[in-house]
Amino acid sequence: MSLIRANYATGQLGKTVGARLIYGTDLLEGIEQLCKVNYIEYATIISCFGSFQRSGFVYLVPNKSSKIGVGYNDLIVKEGPIEFLQGTGVVCKREGEYETHFHGSMCDQHGNIFGGHFIKGETPVITVDIVLAEVTGMEFHRKFDEETGANQFYPVDSNKTSTNKL
Repeated sequence: MSLIRANYATGQLGKTVGARLIYGTDLLEGIEQLCKVNYIEYATIISCFGSFQRSGFVYLVPNKSSKIGVGYNDLIVKEGPIEFLQGTGVVCKREGEYETHFHGSMCDQHGNIFGGHFIKGETPVITVDIVLAEVTGMEFHRKFDEETGANQFYPVDSNKTSTNKL
């Protein structure tokens, strides 16, 4: 059997928000504003697709100077129109501010498929349909992880200071 390790928390899904992000709205800023106006602290993205004017993203590449041998490449910006095939992520907090961790796949006007980790402020939409679900009973944080040398997802049961371990 392989080594199994996880940090985890348990909770429930709360209210659900369905929305269409309108032309010119940045994808991640739009998601975070939807959470803010609906008094949602933490959320998961259930469904998200549409089209972009352009997209800014990064993906993993080998990095010998990293603790675990990988890191992100420099920001890639693809000009549109871009078909946004699918995206998923979690709305977290870091130092009290929203920090959404979001990955997605896209294709350009020639059918070339690409994707990665989206960067806030870099992806204005043409139109995006989204369904968000509030998460209750636990908190989603982004914290620096010593083992990987990067910010990682850190779920914690509400009113606790550390994550459950497996």
